[in-house]
Amino acid sequence: MAHLSVRTGQPSCYNEFMRTLTSYVSRFLLILIFFSAVSLANAAAKPGGRLIVNRVANFGWNLAANLKIDGQTVGNIVQGRRYDHRISAGPRVLTVSVVPNLQASQPTSITLNVRPRGTYIFTALWDSDHVYLRPTTLSPAEMAKLGL
Repeated sequence: MAHLSVRTGQPSCYNEFMRTLTSYVSRFLLILIFFSAVSLANAAAKPGGRLIVNRVANFGWNLAANLKIDGQTVGNIVQGRRYDHRISAGPRVLTVSVVPNLQASQPTSITLNVRPRGTYIFTALWDSDHVYLRPTTLSPAEMAKLGL
């Protein structure tokens, strides 16, 4: 004969199962919260910078600037658009090429030492046979327009 709990009328093995399940779920949630806090602390401890790459207007209506950071494509910058994202601190290699690459032009690269909370602005330029990034210097008023 099964033992019934006086309060709930449920079998006592059911109550034991629920206590065990609640204990496991509580432990899992505490571990999840701990790892989330550690991840957030690591992200806050290593702040990066901001990279903005504008595409010059006369780049070509049917061409895009392909941007790679450390060899990984992060985007194609098409007419009327720009790349504007966070970038991790440290030395980074920025590579730009034209797509589609109908003239078999070579990509160009520059090394950028990203400092925490720094903002780096470049313009992708197309010059008859190659594309390259030029650092842009903006006045405080121009930076305010971009929301920097």
